[in-house]
Amino acid sequence: MSLAVNIVELAEAESLAAGGGRIRRVEVEVGALAGVMVEALRFCFAAACRQTMAEGAELVINTVAGEGECASCRQTAVMEENFSRCPSCKGLLRPLKGQELRLAAIVVD
Repeated sequence: MSLAVNIVELAEAESLAAGGGRIRRVEVEVGALAGVMVEALRFCFAAACRQTMAEGAELVINTVAGEGECASCRQTAVMEENFSRCPSCKGLLRPLKGQELRLAAIVVD
């Protein structure tokens, strides 16, 4: 729930800073490796929006695929989970993408 509340608070702050009004849509980027339960975020977002500038706002979640670089051979590969192994040499992959959680955009009146 705290994650959804933080997203709403950040969206409100951005809206106010831009002189905007009611928030209609909030877009976030969620990395596949970020450990965020998307359906739980959707549910909590609706509750977090109550009695705020974002009440009734649509939540758009864009998933960022996990990608890592092998610590041994430097090859990049898709990461399905943290602590994935390189498909070439079986070395550990260091995440490059997919751990982010970012407010990408808001649409306001």
